[in-house]
Amino acid sequence: MDSVMRLAEEVMARCRLLASYSERAEGLTRTFLSAPVCDCHLLISKWMRALGMRVATDAIGNLRGVYAGAGDETRRLLIGSHIDTVPDAGAFDGVLGVMLGLALVAGLAGKRLPYEIEVIAFSEEEGVRFRTPFLGSRAVTGALSASDPELVDEHGVTIAQAIRDFGLDPARIGEARIDARRAIGFVEFHIEQGPVLDEAGVGTAVVEAIAGQSRFDVTFRGAANHAGTTPMQRRRDALAGAAEWIGAVEREALATDGSVATVGSIVCIPNAGNVIAGEARVSLDVRHRADEVRLSLVKRLLDFAEEIAARRNLKVAWNERLNEPAVQMDPDLLQLAARTTPFRMVSGAGHDAMILAAVVPSVMFFLRSPGGISHHPDESVRVEDVASAILAGLGLLAEIAKRYN
Repeated sequence: MDSVMRLAEEVMARCRLLASYSERAEGLTRTFLSAPVCDCHLLISKWMRALGMRVATDAIGNLRGVYAGAGDETRRLLIGSHIDTVPDAGAFDGVLGVMLGLALVAGLAGKRLPYEIEVIAFSEEEGVRFRTPFLGSRAVTGALSASDPELVDEHGVTIAQAIRDFGLDPARIGEARIDARRAIGFVEFHIEQGPVLDEAGVGTAVVEAIAGQSRFDVTFRGAANHAGTTPMQRRRDALAGAAEWIGAVEREALATDGSVATVGSIVCIPNAGNVIAGEARVSLDVRHRADEVRLSLVKRLLDFAEEIAARRNLKVAWNERLNEPAVQMDPDLLQLAARTTPFRMVSGAGHDAMILAAVVPSVMFFLRSPGGISHHPDESVRVEDVASAILAGLGLLAEIAKRYN
């Protein structure tokens, strides 16, 4: 147990060290193929090579280290997570899963299993720089579209150009795709990013499903006019209509068991204190583990938007930006993982595992987020939970190995 605790302490120290590689002098921000990603690659590559791993970077910028098996190269277990961050991030989201992958290889102490282990540091998951998430894992599964390399960031740089600037060749993105016939599974470790485990007093859990997501842009249009001279009965206030609808979103989500619905962004036009709003643009994010429940809730909310707009003499329109179905983790891997980590839960956030699950059996482990804090500098983990995750991971590796011995 002392050796596992030392590995856990090393994992946390490495996460904090990597958090110093940031695009900003204060706070951690590390986006797709930015200069700090290169610094991370140099250090992580060094750690991988010290474990005897073969190291390479694919054309989307995923850093990949392979630990050889016991003479059989036909089977490979994938372990990984992402190393990009949101703006002003914490030190553990994403990168913890990569460091735990290396800790599992270290925990084998040179032992070879009847399969290879590939640890992947995905270059992009958060969708910050190009407003499109999962670039790294979608390249690995072959799910990138032909148009994705032409997406543009706020500085007018395309994904293809960012790849070239990083010293890679966008024409070789297809080579990042895994051979699904060889892949026997994908394992991701991640902080929970919520309060469930902390409130339950549980350090680790197995994720049995990842909730489906719907995202929309919704626009209410009325008529801008003078705030002092327009009678209340004559107003076509787009912001008032949006406000009424936001209340309906909260009310309906509370009444739908297991759902969450969020309006997190409002843009008011003309956005002046003495002018009635002529237009209000709001976001909608709806999530549930059951797609039929999620889609039914979305329909009700959009129906409410139309009803409110008609009653207030407004126009309403919406644009669907995301319709991501719920993803169930692999039943066999869940059964094996539950032998060491019996607590199960559903993830409300999206993860690389939901992308990999489309082509390879996948499972996730969550680690407790003290205070439920994530995507924030105060984000943390407990060393004893990291140690528990290492033990759970080593247990899973051993259970999988039994199938091939």
